[in-house]
Amino acid sequence: MSLSLGIAIYVIIWWTVLFAVLPIGVRTQGEDGTVVPGTPESAPAAPRLARVVILTTLISALLFAGFWAAARYGLVDFAALLGRSDGT
Repeated sequence: MSLSLGIAIYVIIWWTVLFAVLPIGVRTQGEDGTVVPGTPESAPAAPRLARVVILTTLISALLFAGFWAAARYGLVDFAALLGRSDGT
């Protein structure tokens, strides 16, 4: 796996995981009863974006490590998954 392909795959995994992690543990302003004027009730009361980014990065690193190991040690035949018989 080339460096550029590895980076591209990691970025795709990271963005996908981000959207899965975003709603975890979020309380809306409506649930807290402290709606700031001019914002919807569904806006988060405390977004905690640093926690979301750190959690996303850790989960993505684990998933990418599994993907890399599968590619490196031939646990999954990616050429066959792509329909290529020549291994490229």
